[in-house]
Amino acid sequence: MKRFAGKTAVVTGGNSGIGLATAKLFHDEGAKVAISGRDQKTLDEAVKTIGSDILAIKADVSKSADLDRMYNEIAAKFGKIDALFANAGIGKFAPVDQTSEELFDETFNVNAKGLFFTVQKALPYLNDNAGIVLNASIAGVKGELHTSVYSATKAAVRSFARTMAAELVTRGIRVNVVSPGPIVTPIFDRLGLPKEAVDEFARQIVAKVPMKRFGQPEEVGRAVLFLAGQEASYITGVDLMVDGGLTQV
Repeated sequence: MKRFAGKTAVVTGGNSGIGLATAKLFHDEGAKVAISGRDQKTLDEAVKTIGSDILAIKADVSKSADLDRMYNEIAAKFGKIDALFANAGIGKFAPVDQTSEELFDETFNVNAKGLFFTVQKALPYLNDNAGIVLNASIAGVKGELHTSVYSATKAAVRSFARTMAAELVTRGIRVNVVSPGPIVTPIFDRLGLPKEAVDEFARQIVAKVPMKRFGQPEEVGRAVLFLAGQEASYITGVDLMVDGGLTQV
């Protein structure tokens, strides 16, 4: 029997990258899947990629009204939620002395505020014993150049998980974190750098990874499914590094 047969899974930012790969894995394991994203075109493409029983909702997690509408639509179509992957996030980078207030506010609004209220507003719709997984990053525990704001948002995600896990344990709801390392995702196409610069950046990263490669989105997705499902029934509050050993070796 498929692991998530008869269950409902929600993936924010499910229209590309790690979110899309994870949504497809949930679907392959029998779940009814709802995804959200800010771009209608990529949402439509994601539906074609994933298959049937998919609800795709255009929503910005940094906007409270969008989250309310999203959960209302999910409840109307699928009922209660069994697994939530709070994945939506952005990555914008700049040195400390060149970081604008706009960059700071936008990054915190999506990665920290948006994630927090994604979980808070889900609570009335979650079944007891549901699994919540938050997407952070190894940047939350490392001091890489030009990532001060992004890294701080991901450290906040890790902190949220500890408190949420403590508060929701009475409902049997577990809250865990995945922290991806270097993963092949569309984020590299959005850095605004020439291809040669992106390739050199990638080479520098790979040289630091003990496994000497980038991870695939599906490798993070499989960690999410484990933490969201009953195989992890005695695990809450953990931060699972999916990073080829970068933070551990």
